[in-house]
Amino acid sequence: LLPVSLLTPPSGGKDSCYGMMQCVSAGHQVVALANLQPAVKDELDSYMFQTVGHEGVALYAAAMGLPLYQEHTQGEAIDKALVYRAAEGDEVEDLFRLLRRVKEEVGVEAVCSGAVLSDYQRLRVENVCARLGLVSLGYLWRREQDSLLREMMAAGVQAVVIKA
Repeated sequence: LLPVSLLTPPSGGKDSCYGMMQCVSAGHQVVALANLQPAVKDELDSYMFQTVGHEGVALYAAAMGLPLYQEHTQGEAIDKALVYRAAEGDEVEDLFRLLRRVKEEVGVEAVCSGAVLSDYQRLRVENVCARLGLVSLGYLWRREQDSLLREMMAAGVQAVVIKA
């Protein structure tokens, strides 16, 4: 496995945080963070993005000394089929534009996501990465949730439920 410069789009949640930690453990270098935040309200009913707690993402970047790229999303899913096809106005295209911008400005080679079980999310991240010539890294993908949570706790991840 060759180390690559990567971008991670954290949601502010434990999975994206631990996904970053796993990438670093595997020898990758996180060079930037990128995040989509709600355009109008504090929280979106999004098929793709967790927006609860998005305000904390800037704290991740500051603590890590990394640039943070942020853009807004309306959080609307136009194409809801499992296999995604680019659709104008779809929230996935917001992710495409954001990652394209970061790739052009920073020169990243890969994207790390914290997806664990959602094929819907994983396939969309992979779609965007394929269109941009980036590698999609998903170290948490299909991990058994109980053991993954115990592993996170053992690694010192302290998660706080902010909405149930």
